Amino acid sequence: MNTLRLTSDLRRQLILSAAKRCFSRYGFAGTTTKSVAAAAAISEGLLFKHFPTKSALYAEILAEECEADPDLAYLLGQQPSTATLVVLVRGMVRHFMQIADGPDEQEAQRIRLMASSHLDDGEFARLIYAKVGKLIEPVFTASLDRAVAAGDVLRLGAEPRNLFWFAHHTVLMAALTRLPIVPCLAYGDAAHLERQLCEFILRGIGLNETAVASHLDREPSLAPGQPAIAEGA
Repeated sequence: MNTLRLTSDLRRQLILSAAKRCFSRYGFAGTTTKSVAAAAAISEGLLFKHFPTKSALYAEILAEECEADPDLAYLLGQQPSTATLVVLVRGMVRHFMQIADGPDEQEAQRIRLMASSHLDDGEFARLIYAKVGKLIEPVFTASLDRAVAAGDVLRLGAEPRNLFWFAHHTVLMAALTRLPIVPCLAYGDAAHLERQLCEFILRGIGLNETAVASHLDREPSLAPGQPAIAEGA
């Protein structure tokens, strides 16, 4: 039983390794499950036993990359608090704004894929939301609870998890408007956009002005670098 389980896990990793090479070389649109199976030296039918669709395979790769990020892992290991909540929001905003500003075309393509998925069958977006939600949402909601208990947050609504997704959708859409060479919308003073977005989200999830002023400019006591939030971050 253990040997069979190990063999299955190893085969799954071999498939993921082959898929990473294919997606890196050909992109999402240019990669097929047939090409991934060939790269992994298995049949397409065997691939489908592990990953039923190309979207499921790609979503798993993105989730693994997110889980392997040391800064995010450090953040998710922190005690829930108002400070952790603010750092999480700031990291999410910075991540999405850097995608729009930076030269990483792969990251930008993932954002486009998320957007197109919403207009198609939604499969890829559902998979990413599920994986990001499982990874990050518990830290967000636990920190929100602690912030409420500390008097830093006014509880808004009966579903705290919705506040995480409202924040996520805000930065996702902000990034989308800035992806084309000529942005769809000019927000104005780009130098202050990141802070304004943070303030908007933090106030929107219920932080009071004292908490925003106290925590937003404070240097986080985290590992070097900023946490990367997956686009589902």
